[in-house]
Amino acid sequence: MGRSCAGIGIGPETGDEPALPHALGDVTTHAMTQMTRMAQTTPQSARPPAATKPMRWAADAVATMREGARVRLDYSAQSLWRVDRMVEDLRREGTPYAAVEAVLRGFGAYAGEVIVRQSGAEWWASGGDHWIRTPDGLLWDPMDEARRCFAGHGSLRLLCRDATGAARP
Repeated sequence: MGRSCAGIGIGPETGDEPALPHALGDVTTHAMTQMTRMAQTTPQSARPPAATKPMRWAADAVATMREGARVRLDYSAQSLWRVDRMVEDLRREGTPYAAVEAVLRGFGAYAGEVIVRQSGAEWWASGGDHWIRTPDGLLWDPMDEARRCFAGHGSLRLLCRDATGAARP
């Protein structure tokens, strides 16, 4: 596939469901308010505990881009064009990876939230890693794709296209 996809079905169909740790313990009141508001605007009524951290990272990325760069991210697939361009600009400027690691995590989480909202996918987590599981059973790693994008070998826009099935016949 060329994207950050496990390419395998995992879960109830295969009997191989990873543990989903409960991560609400370190969520601030402000972050919880934002996550609640975001969850209410999504078509899914209940979000798994695995979504807590990625939703917070995505909300932080949206707020940072709005306040710092005056860029509005609206959780649409089209907004990922802007995110890809921002990552490309960071790479071209020669920004050290250590300086943008948290930003890339936020952009990856944002792309994951776009996929969740577009396709009915859900967040999965195990061992501190977070993935998106699409309804077709595939696991996608948007945080890894953001790192690949920074290295010049990935695209969050194309990850979304592939994960949501927009490229499938």
